[in-house]
Amino acid sequence: MAPARLVATKRLNDREVDLTVESPAVGEQVKVLLLLPASYQTEKSRRWPVLYLLHGCCDSYLSWTRSTDVSKLTAHSDVIVAMPEGGKVGFYSDWRSGPGWETFHTAELPNLLARQYRAGPVAAIAGVSMGGLGALNYAARHPGMYTVAASFSGIVHTRLSPDESQWYLGLVSSQGEDPQALWGDPDADVDTWKQHNPYDLASQLSDVRLFISAGNGDPGPLDRKGTGHDSTETALGAENRAFADRVQELGLNAQIDLYGPGTHNWIYWKRELHRAWPLINDQLGRQ
Repeated sequence: MAPARLVATKRLNDREVDLTVESPAVGEQVKVLLLLPASYQTEKSRRWPVLYLLHGCCDSYLSWTRSTDVSKLTAHSDVIVAMPEGGKVGFYSDWRSGPGWETFHTAELPNLLARQYRAGPVAAIAGVSMGGLGALNYAARHPGMYTVAASFSGIVHTRLSPDESQWYLGLVSSQGEDPQALWGDPDADVDTWKQHNPYDLASQLSDVRLFISAGNGDPGPLDRKGTGHDSTETALGAENRAFADRVQELGLNAQIDLYGPGTHNWIYWKRELHRAWPLINDQLGRQ
């Protein structure tokens, strides 16, 4: 397969660059937003570690700069921040019949960033909701590729119950996609589901520093007055409790923040990014 090709570049400010990438794996053009290190232009022979930030379901590659202060947070760090598109319900997977998001994110994009933006071999990855699944799955399925994997309110156990699996099939259907084209049927194709489920892949994360966080769906300290119960975060909170138990059973190196009250909302994910940042920045600095 031909490599991904950079077809358009738009500089938004001193650090932000909006890329359009032709991806053979996805089969279409894919958008990526970069935050370059402050000294990128002056240190022209240096190679830089990369932090990949993955968005959640039904959102876009612009969500991190729209809903967090990631630009300010990373302003004085020697890190490239790459925020790629992942499809509304791409689930950070190479579909059985459809786009190859995993190949784009773990092969095409890193190779392109190495060629065009002096990206080095050291990387970390983090994601919210569906992006949390992507971060943990990619780290498990590609040993040695990421030094840290962080999940904020992530989808971490799609097989927690039959109803849980059916909910994800419904989510894919809600965006006009064929749910069977993703991982197939939860029963008939259980091995494929396991191969894309962080809980089942946890034993493959022994060489990765982990940050795992989620709320319980009750209105929390950052929610507006009058906010109601959030059933999505309740369900993900249960998944994350099961995942945390598995992580602890395996003795993995994990920072776990199951913080109780809190909804499925960027106001919490912004906070959790700040809580995870010292770990991420420290590990990326060990290149």
